[in-house]
Order: sequence, then C-alpha cells, then structure tokens
Amino acid sequence: MKKQRDIAKWADIIVLCLVVLLNPLTPFCPYQPYVPPHIPDKLEIHYRPTLDADSLHNALQNVENEMEEMRYYFRVHNINDEGFHLVARYHIRLQEEYRRLKTESNHDHKVTRHLIKAKDRLLPAVKALGGYWRAGRFHTGKLTGKGIARDSQGRIVCGLWNADTIVTATRADSQGIYRGQMDVWLQACGEGVMDEWDGCHKEGFWQNDRQHGFGFDSSPQHQLRIGEWKEGRFLGEKLRYTAERIYGIDISRHQHEKGRKRYGINWRQLRITSLGHRHNTEGRTYPVSFIYIKSTEGTTIRNRYYVNDYRNAHAQNISVGAYHFFSLKSSPAAQADFFLKNTIIRPGDFPPVLDVEPSEAQIEQIGEDELMRRIRIFMEIVESRTGKRPILYVNQMFINKHMTQAADIKQKYNVWIARYNQYKPDVKLIYWQLCPDGRVNGITGEVDINVFNGYQGAYEEFKRNVDGAK
Repeated sequence: MKKQRDIAKWADIIVLCLVVLLNPLTPFCPYQPYVPPHIPDKLEIHYRPTLDADSLHNALQNVENEMEEMRYYFRVHNINDEGFHLVARYHIRLQEEYRRLKTESNHDHKVTRHLIKAKDRLLPAVKALGGYWRAGRFHTGKLTGKGIARDSQGRIVCGLWNADTIVTATRADSQGIYRGQMDVWLQACGEGVMDEWDGCHKEGFWQNDRQHGFGFDSSPQHQLRIGEWKEGRFLGEKLRYTAERIYGIDISRHQHEKGRKRYGINWRQLRITSLGHRHNTEGRTYPVSFIYIKSTEGTTIRNRYYVNDYRNAHAQNISVGAYHFFSLKSSPAAQADFFLKNTIIRPGDFPPVLDVEPSEAQIEQIGEDELMRRIRIFMEIVESRTGKRPILYVNQMFINKHMTQAADIKQKYNVWIARYNQYKPDVKLIYWQLCPDGRVNGITGEVDINVFNGYQGAYEEFKRNVDGAK
C-alpha cells in the first residue's frame, strides 16, 4: 500500500509540473497561442497637381477627339447593335471628364484622403507557389477575400479571391491599368477594361492579356474600333441584318444582258430575297430603298439602259443615283464632262459616284500621287457643276494600301466600299457593298447588294441633305 501511495504522489507531482509548464500564463510554456498582430487603421492621401495650360489644352483636345468619334458612332448605330451600351457608358464617362477638365484651375490642387479600416486591410500572410506570391486572408489554406499577388512578370495584382480562384482584379503596369477578370496565371481573361497611359480605352473580352472576342477600342489617336477581336487584332464589326437596315442595289447593263439574251426588269416586283451566300438572312426579305445605275465609263462608253432604268426607278418612288466608272486612259476633266453630259442629276437625286477600280499594275504605272490628283479633279468638277458632293467608290484594300497620303480625300468625301466578308469596314462610309451575288425579285441573275451606313433617322437626314450638303 505504501508503494502505491508513493507512486500516486509522484504521479500527482508530474501532472502538476506539466500543468505549470503548459500553462499559457507561465513563461515556461513552449506552445504560446496565436495572437493576431495589431493592424492599425491606414490613412491614404492622394495628391493630384493641376495641369499646366499646355497639358490642360492637350487633355481637352484628346477628349474632344474621342467625343467626336462617339458622335459619329451614335449617328450610324442604335441600341440594337451589339456593344451599343458599352459605348454609351464610356461616352458618359468622357462627358464627365470633359466637364472636369473645363473647370480645372491653374492655381489649385486636389488632395483626397481615404481611411482604410483595420478590418479591411490585408493580413501579412504570404504564400509562395511556383514563382508567385500572394498575400491576404487564407481560409483552410486557400486565399479568400481581398488579396494581393505578383505574377511571373513581376506585376502586382490587387483583387478579390474565392477559395484561391480570382474573381476580379486590378493591375497596373507599364501599359496602363486593367480592371476585370483574370485567369489562374493572373492574365486578363474574360470581361475587362484597360485604360492605357496614352489615353486609349479598351473594353470587352480578353484572353492571354489581349482583346479576344467582342470589344471596342477608343483613342484620341484613331477612330473608334468596335466589333470582333482575335488575339489583339481587330477583325471588324458584324452587321445585323434586321428589317431596320436600309438596303439598296446597283445595276448596269449586266442586269439586262446575259450573253446574247436580253432581259427587262419588273420594277413592281423589286424586293431583295438574298444577301449573297456569305450572309444568312434566315428567309427574311427586304425592300429596295435606293438604287445606283451605271451611266458612263471613260469618255466613250454609255449604258444604253441608263435613262429607261432611271425613269422606272423614279416611277416606283425609289431614290436614284448614278455612277461613272473611272478610266486611266483619258483625262479626269474630259471624263467628268462626259459623265455630266450623259447623266440625269435632278434635285433630290442621290449624290453621283466615282467608281475607281484600277489594277495594281495600272497604279504602279502612273503612281499613287497622280491617281489621287486625277480623282480630285473629277470630284471637284462634278461638285462645282451639280452642287452635290460626289461619293468615292473603292475597295477597302485600296484605301489601306494607296490612300495613306490622301487624307484630304478621305476627310472631304463620303466613301462607298466594296467588302464582301462578314465584317463591316472599319472606316467612315456612307454605303457598304456587302455582296456581288445577291438576288432580287424582278431582276434576272445576281445583283450587287448595298447597305446604308445607319438607321432610318440617319437615312432621312441624308436624303434631306443630298442637294448641296457638305
């Protein structure tokens, strides 16, 4: 019994010693409980100096340039167009920025203070993984809530995480500030907005840090580009073929002659039934709202069907215009005179068109500058004698390749472009020839189908201003 009492006594002593050693209140305890570090509130002070006179003028000019592009966009688009709401939202932002700059003082500066509560500040927890680091609040080992990370390029990302999955983030780098969705590698992926330091604004869908999918790009340095993107390259805007669109056709003797056979046009049956094999209209048909008829070519060729087609189109209350096919074998002044002598141009008729389709060999032979000089001469003569500013018909490759030094022509004259793929040309234009193989009730064979660049309101304004509008 005595031996058992001794054992019990020593057991009590051992237990007592363990209690003393493990008690958090004793300095001998090797296992101290985790005490969160004290994180004080943080005061951020942002100082923004006022722009000097030159910088303020440049900033205002840049905003005005973008707003002018927006005004053009709204003239030829409506709410049914994809991305309209994105552009409208950015337009409001531009207006606010314009008002802010107009009230900017040359003698004041702006200081803002922002208090960040301790509960909203990041804990100093750091997790290293594959060359990245992340800081924030971790729940069961996964970053959850607000956090900061550094990607493989050393860029700092501030974002919101959910169980290690980034929900949305902000990243500033040498290019600008990106706000939006990202992938696991902290690259722009999904919906996002990029404001670059040079004033360019990009918005839409992203992949691998580049615009990919639908989006738009607005900048003081270039026109608004809205539509489809592929790996950062702009493809163009897709047109929706709705009943609200304004469709027209252009014809020549080819709609009357097929080999030795001759065909008339049943003007009472005219209706567009096909926009060509590239464009699926799902069975929809469209009225012919306007028609352009070839009148002349060079200084010797006249369309024998022109006068009759002109009168029949007017009889059906269809808006009519005439075009001249340009030749490099005769002077532009002689061609303008020949066109005007053989063409009916009455008040209310659509502006005359100069159709320019030279081959690359022809352009190389006379040179780009000489070709542009001839175009200017023809257009100026026709405008001075008719009071109507002519329209230039070319293809988009011609503009991109040969008109880089002819900014005055692009700025002064409306453009009608032939382009047959699914994307709308990314230049300012009045008509877009979307296919050469359309079908129209009342006309035998294939017909060129054209679309007015705008909706009913813009079309009615255009018709009101065809006589002498600049």
